Amino acid sequence: QVQLVESGGGLVQAGGSLRLSCAVSGRASISYGMGWFRQPPGKEREFVAGISGSGGRTYYGDSVKGRFTISRDNAKNTVYLQMNSLTPDDTAVYYCAASRWTAVGPLTTIDYWGQGTQVTVSS
Repeated sequence: QVQLVESGGGLVQAGGSLRLSCAVSGRASISYGMGWFRQPPGKEREFVAGISGSGGRTYYGDSVKGRFTISRDNAKNTVYLQMNSLTPDDTAVYYCAASRWTAVGPLTTIDYWGQGTQVTVSS
């Protein structure tokens, strides 16, 4: 069984930063593509960031380019999302995601989802 558990969400003022973590356990391969999606209240889920199994390739949604950074530490079985210059538009539930076959991007079929962590950005 593969499990993804997010942490690091919370309340932050506009302009601040948060770092989300996704701990991977079970039978996940070190080569799994990993990524993050988010769902603002009342809106559709959107792609945020993705990273290849090796960490050599990264992808970002247009709304977060230049502000968010995805990384992974395979020795720690953990994927991170560093979020800087946060605005109220970043308020959402953030979900960690894994793909068995490819890097995670906006059109990737996701094999495993985390339970989500709430990020709230105040004005």
